[in-house]
Amino acid sequence: MSSVQSQIQQDWNNREFVETIASSVKRIAEFLNAFDLSARSRLALLNQKLTNLERQVEYIEARVTKT
Repeated sequence: MSSVQSQIQQDWNNREFVETIASSVKRIAEFLNAFDLSARSRLALLNQKLTNLERQVEYIEARVTKT
């Protein structure tokens, strides 16, 4: 009977370990998804600012070359 109890205990330990790993993987995936969204948003904003700066530089270059 001790062998059966030992197997049951080992099974529960294994299940707990698997659950801990699965939970950790889920949290990592959630973090990475949130980071991805944040990074994409910030990069889009930065791209917009760079585009505006490029337009301003082109405008200034056009004015300088006209005179």
